[in-house]
Amino acid sequence: MSEKQKVKVLVVDDEPDIVEILSYNLNKEGYEVASAEDGIKGVKLAAKFQPDVILLDIMMPNQDGVETCRQIRENPDLKNTFIIFLTARSEEYSEVAAFDVGADDYITKPIKPRALMSRIAALFRRESKKEQELTQIKIKDLTIDRTSYTIDKSGKTIILPKKEFELLYFLAKNPNMVFSRDELLQNIWGADVFVLARTVDVHIRKVREKIGDDYITTVKGVGYKFELN
Repeated sequence: MSEKQKVKVLVVDDEPDIVEILSYNLNKEGYEVASAEDGIKGVKLAAKFQPDVILLDIMMPNQDGVETCRQIRENPDLKNTFIIFLTARSEEYSEVAAFDVGADDYITKPIKPRALMSRIAALFRRESKKEQELTQIKIKDLTIDRTSYTIDKSGKTIILPKKEFELLYFLAKNPNMVFSRDELLQNIWGADVFVLARTVDVHIRKVREKIGDDYITTVKGVGYKFELN
């Protein structure tokens, strides 16, 4: 992204004080900010505003953050948008649900603005490193294209959500190498994002449902690998 082009951040939260604090700090850091007070308005504004980052509360009236995230991830124009959940809830199922629908990070309230800015910056640093990698991998009957986030399988185009794509891309880039869940979490979600190991299992299952069971092998008690043979 050009240094002159402002990064756009959408804040979706029903608590005015939080929206005010986040908007103030984001503006101070040079971000262009928009806000919505519930999930339904958030989905509509996201389509219009085209944010680079969405800060999304889980517990909101009318429509919660998980359903809002799911709807946003269905919009192909927002496939590269980072989504960070903001929530006062620390229950495990909330975190699992957030990552299952495509969250990139998860921050528990009360939110420290400086720490949040660091997390946003970390997402862009990781993305910048990924952009320097191979843009296309051809392996078995798959062509995995990072520029369009699409997979071509024997002439059929398959579109995966961002994290599912990155997981497949990473394994295919390292065929026949076994990676533990922790290693996959580190490489796909990053060391500064706390994600449960179960999230990897869920994403692997979803990838298999879409491309078939003949590619990613489970190595019992160890982890996963892309099977080249």
